[in-house]
Amino acid sequence: MLRGDVKSDDSDRIITIDQDTAAVLERWHERQLLERLEWGEAWTDCGRVFTREDGRPLRGGFVYEHFRVLTRQAGLPPARFHDLRHGSATLLIAAGQPVKVVSAILGHSTTAFTMDTYAVVAEELGEAAAVAIASFVPRKGREAAQ
Repeated sequence: MLRGDVKSDDSDRIITIDQDTAAVLERWHERQLLERLEWGEAWTDCGRVFTREDGRPLRGGFVYEHFRVLTRQAGLPPARFHDLRHGSATLLIAAGQPVKVVSAILGHSTTAFTMDTYAVVAEELGEAAAVAIASFVPRKGREAAQ
């Protein structure tokens, strides 16, 4: 379980990750252990996954600025760091994950809140589904129109 600065005890939740992401985090942890050895007594254990090389917590401003630089270098459109959360939710919904699962991952208190927030995505997916289904339903005269 990961724990950071949370709004309430209800904000604590377990986040399941894929094996590739777990492997990346394991490599990061190994690197961090080496930094910890190099810093010795000067290392600060702040209990965070991502830290400065001496173990102190990253400043929020640094994280946001670094994210901005990385997105620009990757040729991506400007985005806020928080947009990653919305992007994840959108991708989960687009991948067909149940709203209950998406809501739990995001830590929303109700699925209604999740649907209200991401209703546009659900509507677009509904339209795409309708078009996809219509293409499989044989209709008289369709062959002549094509």
